[in-house]
Amino acid sequence: MKPFSRRQFLIASAAGATALGAARLRGADAPPKAQIAITLDLEMSRNFPVWEEMRWDYEKGNLNEETKRYTVEACRRVKAQGGVLHCFSVARVCEQENLDWLKQIVQAGHPVGNHTYDHVNVLATRGEDIQFRFRRSPWLIEGRPPAEVIRENIRLASVALKTRLGVDPAGFRTPGGFATGLSDRPDVQQMLLDLGFTWVSSLYPPHAMGEPMKQASDAALDAIVAAQAASQPFVYPSGLVEVPMSPISDVGAFRNGRWQLDSFLEAIRRGVTWSIEHGAAYDFLAHPSCLYVTDPKFQAIELICDLVNQAGDRAELVDLNTLAKRAKG
Repeated sequence: MKPFSRRQFLIASAAGATALGAARLRGADAPPKAQIAITLDLEMSRNFPVWEEMRWDYEKGNLNEETKRYTVEACRRVKAQGGVLHCFSVARVCEQENLDWLKQIVQAGHPVGNHTYDHVNVLATRGEDIQFRFRRSPWLIEGRPPAEVIRENIRLASVALKTRLGVDPAGFRTPGGFATGLSDRPDVQQMLLDLGFTWVSSLYPPHAMGEPMKQASDAALDAIVAAQAASQPFVYPSGLVEVPMSPISDVGAFRNGRWQLDSFLEAIRRGVTWSIEHGAAYDFLAHPSCLYVTDPKFQAIELICDLVNQAGDRAELVDLNTLAKRAKG
């Protein structure tokens, strides 16, 4: 994982502290009810199912059957536990002939958000940095400013979801998470507002991870728990709401850290437990294209549901629309 600066950490922590402080003012002596969201980014992931697999960088939306089956079953399990699972779709999947599996998810009440059409980097300022597909095939965006390409990619994703699924996108998640979210990019905030979005999920707080390919140390796990305070929803000056992702993601654990499943589950247990104890928000970020390989028995999702159910009236399973409302009190 790339090292992070003190400035990045302070920005993220300040946002989290502000949100937690406001929540506590509302709850007097007792912390407010914790709100726990389970989200899946519907895209293909480099290095899965085999480590040498790299072609998905160019075919992020070409979901394989295993990924689709895992998504459907994950949604079913969360629904059975009284919640919904918030999906974010790379909309190029809408080019596939059969979308019955995704329609089934929508009909069951699970929201599906916009994750761009080609998994583009919304912060890119050079054409070659927008997406691997355009680096290899630059004629697809030739002569167009990066900001225009990015905006159109997001717009097309919304059109595709509306056309094939009959729904407007439930929020927007940026491909990749950023240490300070969109704090330094008011232009991107305004673009999303202009496209009709009221909230974004773009901030992934920095945290230490320890040495790769080893069991997660207590120090690494403590750092992940500490980062939960920086994962609380807040409002940018533009009025756009930020709903951060809670560490650690599956890609962070299994690709960057090369962890075993036990370490991933322990990090989730500690993060969710902290959130319940503090009446905070928790936004679990994962990718079915990674989880069907690394967690085929759905242990991460079952663990989160169990922790919420064990908490009784202190916690609830929600979607990111609910977490976005939390930021505005």
